This record gives sequence, C-alpha cells and structure tokens, in this order.
Amino acid sequence: MTLQPLHTLVLAVLVLLLGMAINRVIKPLARYNIPAPISGGLAFAVAMLVANRTLDFSLEFDVTLKPVLMLAFFAAVGLSADLRLLGQGGKRLLLFVLVLIPFLILQNGLGVLMAWGLDLHPLMGLVGGSITLIGGHGTGAAYAERFAEVSNIQSIMELSMTSATLGLVLGGIAGGPLAQWLIRRHQLADASGHAAEVVHSSGGDATQIASGNFIPVLAATLVAVIAGQATAQVFDGGAITLPSFLCCMLYGVLIRNLGHLFGLRLNDDAIELMSSVNLSLFLAITMMALSLASVFSLAGPLLLILAAQLLLVLLYGALVVYRSVGRDYESAVMSAAFCGFAMGATATAIANMQAITQRYGPSPQAFMVVPLVGAFLIDLLNAVVLTGYLSLPWMGA
Repeated sequence: MTLQPLHTLVLAVLVLLLGMAINRVIKPLARYNIPAPISGGLAFAVAMLVANRTLDFSLEFDVTLKPVLMLAFFAAVGLSADLRLLGQGGKRLLLFVLVLIPFLILQNGLGVLMAWGLDLHPLMGLVGGSITLIGGHGTGAAYAERFAEVSNIQSIMELSMTSATLGLVLGGIAGGPLAQWLIRRHQLADASGHAAEVVHSSGGDATQIASGNFIPVLAATLVAVIAGQATAQVFDGGAITLPSFLCCMLYGVLIRNLGHLFGLRLNDDAIELMSSVNLSLFLAITMMALSLASVFSLAGPLLLILAAQLLLVLLYGALVVYRSVGRDYESAVMSAAFCGFAMGATATAIANMQAITQRYGPSPQAFMVVPLVGAFLIDLLNAVVLTGYLSLPWMGA
C-alpha cells in the first residue's frame, strides 16, 4: 500500500503525537531529551515490522514533502539568527572545525580496526566509519558503488544504507543524555532549570502565539525557501555548488537582520515554533520509512562496529568537543549536536539541540555554527580524510 504525500504528512503528525505521548509516559526519555520524532518513529517502525511479519502488511510513503520540510526548517533557523547575538560565534566555528579533523581520523581508524578484528574487508571499516556516519546516505551510496566495482564486496550498498540509517537513530538517542550529563556535571543551569549564561528570548509561551505574530514568520520562511531553491539552481553544476538548505538558511539570516530596515519585526517564539514543527515532521517521515527488517537482516557485525563508534562519539563529545569550544552551556549544546552530527546528519544534530534548548533556553551560536559546518565544511574534510585512508596499500581500494 502506497500513501500519497498528504496521507504521509497526516501519518507523520500522528507519529509525532505518538512520540510525545511515549515521552510523557516513559519518563527517562523526556528526562534525557530524546526527540519525540525518534521515539514515535521507532515505535511506528516496530509496529510495521510486527504487521509485516504477522499480517504480511506493509506501507510505502510518497516523501515529496520531506525536502520541503527540511528547507523550511533551515530557513527558520536563519530567521532565528540575530547577528547581534552571534558576534562571538566565529571563534566557536573555527574551534568546532578543528576538533572535527582528528575525530574523522579516529572514527575511520576505529572502523578499520574493528573490521580487521571481525575478519571483514577493511573497506567495511570505512563504511562503518565516516563514509556513512558523517557522510550519510548520499555519500554512502557513492562509495558503495565504487567498492562494489573495485573490491566486489557482497551487499555493500545495502550495508551502507543500513549503517547510515542506524547512525541517524543512534545519534538522535545519544545527544540528549550527553548534554544533560554535561549540564548537570558542570552546573550550567540555575535552580529554575535555565542556562545561566544565555540571553533568553523575550517572547511569551510558544503555545499562545497569535496569528499576527506567526503569519509574518510563515511569509518570511516561504520567501527564504523559494529564494534559496532558485539560488541553488543557479549554482548547480558550476565550479561552486551551494546546497539548497544552506541557501535557504542564508536568506533567512538576511531577512532577519535586514528586515528591520523595512519595518519587519519577527517574533522569536513564532520562529521557534516554525522551525520545531518542520524539523519534527521531517524526522518523523524519515523514521517512518525505516525498515527494521532490512536493518536486522543486514547488520550483523556492523552493529558491533557502530556500537564502538557510538562509544567513541560519546567520549569525544564529552572530553574533547565540550572542553575545546568553550566549556559553557553553548558548548554542551554543541556536544549534543556533535553526537547527531558524527553518527547521523545535520538534521539529527539540530534535533538534539532543539530538545536541549526547549528545556534550558536558547543557544544562538550553536544554531549558527552547526548548520554552517554541516553545509559543506564537513564534507570537504571528510573527503580529504577518506582519500588519505583509501590511498593506504592495505585498504585494497
């Protein structure tokens, strides 16, 4: 059975509501800031697995709206970027990039060592490393095709997609608990539960946003999305390629910081609502399409590699990322983002950040630094590190 785009969106809303209910009932999920789309999406995936095995029932989804939701989310991220609060963000951006370089080397080194220990082809270590965990499904598919041709590794494409999918899940689960631990260990929140060193927005309760506040934000988001898509198409195929989501975010930044010249005032709570809804629905659709049957049938030793990678990410986030980018609340939020980033994708990283900031307060620098790094800097660094590994004689590439 195939669901049309509107039906897919309706089901995503129901899955998101399910995740919220699960987080309310299972207190540790809320306590450790597990995003509702991850909770609801995993529950739905389990239900689909049971239905497929017992009733031979399955669903296919038309995900036409998924990229639109992602672009609208990044446009809203740009709208939230008040440059007056981001004046100190340049240093964090540089530091975050610098700590990622040794991590990429460690992540792939661990993957290769685990592959050798499990008697697998060493290229499988890179598949269970930054190829799929940092690179995601797209990078995984590109390298898997090459490895299949050169080294004839069986089911390499399926394994790559499985690794990228599991990485999304693990990254979404791990970030919240790590940030929670850092905030409590270093006493980064005051008695009221708010981060002590962060400028809070002056808006009221996001559940009481008036339409007069929301409509301008909706209009600005749509303008940023349309302009961003058009700009990305102009650069498509040229010497410089700009991702659509980066263009949308940059237009959001321009609208937010130049709009006051034309009398435009945007409500921070309305922007937060816009970004949260779009990201939650995007992740819900992503998790709905997760085939646990395929994951379980293909994973095997790959699960051991990913478990080791998750441990490395947690240790590196706590001991290196947090200490290197500031040792403050923003650093804790970026450590949560690092978990999603290093195991999954930029969207997972930002979902982790939202789960933290909804509880403790805004983190403007983190919300600017992480998407910028995820736009193209990390892919460039990843390509350089992978090229170095693939040039080694014992890799067989």
